[in-house]
Amino acid sequence: MTPTRTRKSLTVAAAVATAAALALGACSGGGATNTTSTGGGGGGGNSGYTFAMITHESPGDTFWDRIKAGANQAAKDTGSTLKYSSDPDATKQAVLIQNAIDSKVDGIATTLVTPDALIPTVKKAVAAGIPVDSFNSGLNFYKQAGSLVHFAADERLGGQGAGERAKADGATKILCVIQQTGSVALEDRCAGVKDSFPNTENIQVNGADDAAVTSALQAKLSQDPTINWVITLGAAQALDTIKAAQGAGSKAKIGTFDTNPDAAQAVKDGKIQFFIDQQPYLQGYLSISQLYLFKKNGNIMGGGKAVLTGPSFVDSSNIDVILPFVKQNTR
Repeated sequence: MTPTRTRKSLTVAAAVATAAALALGACSGGGATNTTSTGGGGGGGNSGYTFAMITHESPGDTFWDRIKAGANQAAKDTGSTLKYSSDPDATKQAVLIQNAIDSKVDGIATTLVTPDALIPTVKKAVAAGIPVDSFNSGLNFYKQAGSLVHFAADERLGGQGAGERAKADGATKILCVIQQTGSVALEDRCAGVKDSFPNTENIQVNGADDAAVTSALQAKLSQDPTINWVITLGAAQALDTIKAAQGAGSKAKIGTFDTNPDAAQAVKDGKIQFFIDQQPYLQGYLSISQLYLFKKNGNIMGGGKAVLTGPSFVDSSNIDVILPFVKQNTR
């Protein structure tokens, strides 16, 4: 994929998505299945609809707290019941989708992090008359899956922006850290970095084990002192990199995709140069709201196109505005 969107057009797209949210409402390794259910009857009364959200969340990855917060708010606003489940293993995630089909939910929102493993089951949902929308991962695969809409950032474009920023800041060699094998979104991010800065090397780590990530990165930075920038693809790995650089005596600068309160504070403190925001709260909110609107009115957002929720850069120039929202779990 070679994105042609400019930063300006991407900002406009994200703004449109944000406006839609206002009108409607007033990335790791292994682990066990996570299942929760929240009831309707909130500001939207009781619609009688039950929606399933199924992701590749790994236990302990706080990124997904914002996805779930947005989805729960949308369920409350529309008076719907939300059933959330997750598993980072693609085969098990597909089983969770099948379980949602078997329980005859009114709609399914799912990530498409490993499209080959998930699309056949998603197609079964569509064939059964269950509307599906997708979000977060799988921007280039949602139409093949039969999703109504896809809510996500343009990952490759975000990577290109990260590479451009590192280059402008004197990068000589970039290390791009991939924390989950087989994730198309993570691969797109590093591919984008390399588009802008060819002297980029990828390293695969186990994102489920922070100690192992820190050890692997410390060894790499010690071995190759020409690396003076590290781009991580998740907030936890950015925090691991701070420790790794200190242990290796490296002065490498750090940029990351996504955030959590600690990583956002690290941007404020100058320990991380930037994070790339895909607005996960918005992804969760829009995914459930779209299913509700489709069931109620036949509405489809985006006019057949993906609805972009990012990327946007947060750095020292705007962290003071963004930090409170991150801490409130609403970004």
